Amino acid sequence: MNKVILMGRLTRDPEVRYSTQGDGQMAIARYTLAVDRRFNRNGDENTADFISCVAFGKTGEFAERYLRKGTKIAVTGRIQTGSYTNKDGVKVYTTDVVVEDHEFVESKNSNSSDSGFGNSNYGGSFGGGSSQPAAPMAAGDGFMNIPDGIDEELPFN
Repeated sequence: MNKVILMGRLTRDPEVRYSTQGDGQMAIARYTLAVDRRFNRNGDENTADFISCVAFGKTGEFAERYLRKGTKIAVTGRIQTGSYTNKDGVKVYTTDVVVEDHEFVESKNSNSSDSGFGNSNYGGSFGGGSSQPAAPMAAGDGFMNIPDGIDEELPFN
């Protein structure tokens, strides 16, 4: 099974180009995610891995429209390796994450020191044409508001 789940911040705005192969144009978005390492060898220093990501089609169009440098997102996809020969005749090996889905992990107004969990006002998932509804807005304490008078419908008391 080839499945990748990453959470990090974009290091720059996505670079998007359109391929005209086949029936029409297809967006191809490339960006790099800075993903913090859970453990590091140096103790205090924060370290990160910089992961190359590529999104195709509607997922690429979404990246072009909504993702910007510094945006914290969760990505699911798969690892893809490849190689090519550059203009100097040197074989170059590549490793990319082919993005299947993007998900915001913090609101637009969150500061960059927020972990994205307790204070997130938006958790909508976006990706290759999925039509999932946006998540309900969270209250200031990070929990969803439950309307009054719904007690009898809840499966627990």
